[in-house]
Amino acid sequence: MLETSFSPPLIPPRSEEDLCDRLRLMRSRRVGVSTYYRLMADHGTAAEALAALPEIARAAGVEDYRPCPREVAEGELTAGRLAGARLVVRDGPDYPEALCDLADAPPLLWALGDLSLLSRPCVALVGARNASSLGTRMARALARGAGAAGAVVVSGLARGIDTAAHHAALETGTVAVMAGGVDVVYPAENAVLAQEIAERGLRLSEQPMGLPPAARHFPRRNRIISGLSRGVVVVEAAAKSGSLITARDALDQGREVLAVPGHPFDARAAGANMLIRDGATLIRGPHDMVEALALAAPAEASEPAPEDRPVTAPTPPPVPERTLQETSALHRQILDRLGPSPTPEDQLIRDLGLGAGVIAPHIVALELDGRITRQAGGMLVRSG
Repeated sequence: MLETSFSPPLIPPRSEEDLCDRLRLMRSRRVGVSTYYRLMADHGTAAEALAALPEIARAAGVEDYRPCPREVAEGELTAGRLAGARLVVRDGPDYPEALCDLADAPPLLWALGDLSLLSRPCVALVGARNASSLGTRMARALARGAGAAGAVVVSGLARGIDTAAHHAALETGTVAVMAGGVDVVYPAENAVLAQEIAERGLRLSEQPMGLPPAARHFPRRNRIISGLSRGVVVVEAAAKSGSLITARDALDQGREVLAVPGHPFDARAAGANMLIRDGATLIRGPHDMVEALALAAPAEASEPAPEDRPVTAPTPPPVPERTLQETSALHRQILDRLGPSPTPEDQLIRDLGLGAGVIAPHIVALELDGRITRQAGGMLVRSG
C-alpha cells in the first residue's frame, strides 16, 4: 500500500454507517495511518475507498485482497459501547487539537473517560518501570506541580514513573495512553488505577477494543503521549528505553524535551543524563518544569505532599510469616527502589507501603548481606 504524505480531509463522519466504514478501512490489512489518509483524500469517503482497495491491492501484486469485514467493525463498535468508550474520529469535534498537526496523527481513537481533559494544556511524564524511590518521589512532585498549574498529566500506565505520575494527578487530571485496547489493562497490577483513571481522568488508545498489547504497539503509543503534550519530562530512563523513544518523538513533533538529572552511576539515569547532555532542559523540580513549558505558576507546587513529609511511626503490626519466595520478591522490591543516590529509609518504607515493622528487618538482612549500605542520617544506598 502507498505510504506517502497527505492532506487529511476536514469532513467528520456523516452517519453511523460512515463511522463503521472508517473503522473498517483503518482495520483493513496493509492499511496504515498514511495509507488511510491517502485513500480518504483520493476517494472522498471511506465506502468508496473500501470499494477501491481490492483493485489497488491487485495493482500492488496482492491477489484476493478483502477489506476488513463489516461484522468485525460492527463487533468492535458494540464492544466499545458496552465498555462505555467513545470512538473519536480525526476532524470530529472531540478529537484532540494537539494531535491535528502530526503527520501520523491516529485517524481513530477509542476514549474512555472525560474527553474535556484534552482541551487543557498537557504535560507528559515518562520514565523507568523499575524506578527508584527518588525517581517516583520526583514523578509525584512534578505531577502535583503540573496539576497545580492547570495542566493535565499524560503518561502510559506502565509500572514505576508512569504509575506514580498518574496516582499523583488523579485529582487534577490525567490521561493514560494505552498500547493495547482501551479496555485491556496492562500491567494487570494497575487495574484499580486504570479504573480510577476511567472514572476521573481519561484512557485513550488507537488499537482495536480487546487487543492485548504487543511489543510493536508501544513505540506507536509513545508518539501519542508526546503529541498530546506541550513537553515530555523524562524522570528516569536507561540509555535504551521507551522513554527515549517518546523524547525523540517529541523532538520530531516540535515539542519540548525536559529531563531530571540522576546519579552517573545509576543506569536508570543514563538516558535522562544523555538527553540533558544533548540539549534537553534540566529539571530540578516543578517550578523548573512550569517555567520551561510556560504554564501558570503553581500555587504551592513545592509544598511536599503528606506522603513526602516526615511521619511518626505508628505501632508496628505483627510481622507476617513469609515464604522464601515472598522474601526474595520483597528483597528485590527494596533493591529496585534503591540506587547510588542516598534514599531516606522512611521514604523507602512509605514507597513500599508495607509498614516499618515489615520492611526494617529485611533492610537489616540486606545490610548484613552487603547489598545495602547505610549512611549517616538514615540514608540508604544500594551496594555494588
